[in-house]
Amino acid sequence: MSTVNICLIGTGRAGMIHGRNYASRVSNARLIALCDPYDESLKAAHDELNVKYLYTDYKEALENPEIDAVIIVTPTVSHKEIALAAANAKKHIFCEKPLAMNEAECDEIIEAANNNNIKLQVGFMRRFDENFQQAKDIVDSGEIGDVVLVKSLTRGPSEPKPWMFDILKSNGPIGEVNSHDLDTLRWFTGSEVESIYSIGGNFRSPEVKEQYPDYYDTVSMNLTLKNGMIGAIDGAQYVQYGYDARVEILGTHGNITLGQQNKHSVVTATKEGKLTSQSMHSWTYLFREAYVNEAIGFVNAIRNNTKPLVTGEDGKQAVKLVRLGLESLMKREIVYSH
Repeated sequence: MSTVNICLIGTGRAGMIHGRNYASRVSNARLIALCDPYDESLKAAHDELNVKYLYTDYKEALENPEIDAVIIVTPTVSHKEIALAAANAKKHIFCEKPLAMNEAECDEIIEAANNNNIKLQVGFMRRFDENFQQAKDIVDSGEIGDVVLVKSLTRGPSEPKPWMFDILKSNGPIGEVNSHDLDTLRWFTGSEVESIYSIGGNFRSPEVKEQYPDYYDTVSMNLTLKNGMIGAIDGAQYVQYGYDARVEILGTHGNITLGQQNKHSVVTATKEGKLTSQSMHSWTYLFREAYVNEAIGFVNAIRNNTKPLVTGEDGKQAVKLVRLGLESLMKREIVYSH
C-alpha cells in the first residue's frame, strides 16, 4: 500500500489535532473523509481541511472502499461499537485513549482486530515524543543500571467540566490525565503492575463536595511492579498554573529526568531581582510533534505490516490500571492486580 487513505471519526478539539496532521504533515497518508454526527462541527472541520467525503454516520463511512483506516476520536462510550464495525469492515484502527470503557470491551476490540488482520494502535502519544524515546533508549542501554523507581506526574490547568465531577463517568484525574503516566510506567519498567495504593482529595472545587462527595481533583499513587520495580504517580486537575508533565527514572547507577514547567527556555531577569518565564499552557503544544510522530508510526505499521508501538493490549492494561487505581482510592486500601 503506497498511500493510506484516512477517515477521521470525531472532529472536536482532539480530533482536529489528528485531522490537521494527516492533512498536511504525514507522508504516505491522505485524509479523504470526515465523520461527525454534529453538522456544525463537521462543516467547520471541512471548511478548514477540505476533504473529499463527509459523513454524519460512521457506518456509511465504513462502506467506502477508498478508506483504508479510521482515526477514532469520539466519547469513550462509543469506542467499542465503532472499532468493532471498523475491524469487521477491514479498516485499520487508530483509537484515542482510553481504548474502551472496561477490559472486556478492550478484549472484544483486540479480538476483532486480530480476526480481521488489521492494525490497532492506541493514542498514547508520549511514547512518540523525542525526549521520551531518547530516555527509553538510555534505559534499554543500561547506562543508568537497573531501573529502581519511575515517578511520573501529569497536572492539568483547566477547570473541570460539570460531567467530570461524577467520577462514575470521568474516573477523575486517574482516568483523565494519569492514564498516560500509567502507560509511561509500564513502558519504562517493561513490567506489569502488581499492586496500587491511591489517596486523593477535592482541594480546588469545594462547592461540589455535597453533591459529589467522591470527587477528587488530586491523587497520589504508589505502585509495585511484578519485576520488583517501584512506581509513583500523581495527578491533578484545575491546577491553574499551567500544564505540567514530568518523569524521573531512577536507576542503580544514575537517573533520567524528563520534562519542564517552562514553555520556552527564555528567562527574564529584572532590576527587582526576579526571574520570570512563561509556563507550559497546554498538552496540545507540549506534545505537538509527538502527535505527528504517532500518526507517522501508525501509517508505517500499516504500510510495512509491522506491530504498532502502542498496541491494543497496551490500551487494555491502561484501562485496567485506571479501574484498579480508582478502586483503591474508594476503598482506601491496597488493590492487587490479578
